[in-house]
Amino acid sequence: MRPDFQIGDYGIWIGDLQSYFQPWIKAQAFTSICIVTDTNVAQACLSIFLKKSGLPSDTKIVVIPSGEHHKTLDTCQQVWASMMDASLDRHALCINLGGGVIGDLGGFCAATWKRGIQFLQVPTTLLSMTDAAIGGKLGVDFQGIKNSIGVFQQPCAVFVDPDFLNTLPHREKRSGMAEVLKHALIGDPILWKKLLENPDFERYSKEYWLELLRASIAVKARIVAEDPFEKGVRMLLNYGHTIGHAIESYYLDTAHPRTHGESIAAGMILETTLINDPRLSEIRSGIQSFFPTMEIPGQVTNALWQIMLQDKKNIGKAVLISVPGKEPYQIQVHEVDLEDFEKLFSIT
Repeated sequence: MRPDFQIGDYGIWIGDLQSYFQPWIKAQAFTSICIVTDTNVAQACLSIFLKKSGLPSDTKIVVIPSGEHHKTLDTCQQVWASMMDASLDRHALCINLGGGVIGDLGGFCAATWKRGIQFLQVPTTLLSMTDAAIGGKLGVDFQGIKNSIGVFQQPCAVFVDPDFLNTLPHREKRSGMAEVLKHALIGDPILWKKLLENPDFERYSKEYWLELLRASIAVKARIVAEDPFEKGVRMLLNYGHTIGHAIESYYLDTAHPRTHGESIAAGMILETTLINDPRLSEIRSGIQSFFPTMEIPGQVTNALWQIMLQDKKNIGKAVLISVPGKEPYQIQVHEVDLEDFEKLFSIT
């Protein structure tokens, strides 16, 4: 049972869970198993997963509140308390069933429980299938800044089942398309062309989704395998994220929060504009074909800049952005100052 992709010691399987997960779990020797999920996923996906996985009835299930607001150390304490109540030892397995928040937070809790237990990712959103569940970046937000506390720790496996996409509302599915677009722009011109030709993702068949998932994941898998700790080419995966994370963080506590994908889509356009990339027109129109009602938040320039100053990718006081070069997998890293950032909003 070979995985679709292999990154170091772990594999990524794409397809029906029942075909891949059950043989894999039967070959393991974990002392106990817990599932970390959230309230939304528990309602929409948990029964599907339990049916397909064939896990024992005594599997511990930990349900946390859904949403980025709960990606905090306080929630970690709830998960750790549940792990203690379940007497999870160092030979237990933690299954993170959900989107990016669950993958990040559940993985962080597993990586720090008794100095680390094994965990695997079962992503249920398009965003987590193509990006968040792969690569071993784990952590939580702190004082309003995304992913300020965390570790690098790889999962023992990732299982991507496109059936979970049927549980997603339109806005959440569209959010995930931002990472697919990003992967196309940084590493797969054929995928980029394919996306531009068919932006109506609600009409994609299961076979089409499988094709897109494999192409998108292939880009991230190659980059992570080459640069697991973000010392070089992996910085490409941050395209759109320096400005995008600031947008997401700023609007998180407002009446109109932005999804991760909406924020990153705007971030990619803004960062491409910032460096005067000649492909700006094509990139802007391509992204906006998936995000037609996108708003560029120019009225909060200084607030966004203050958040960007706390970005974990910065070196000293230098705010850095990573954008793709002219060829696939080429990276350009640029230092941005406040004057450039303010000018950016005067021309967008």
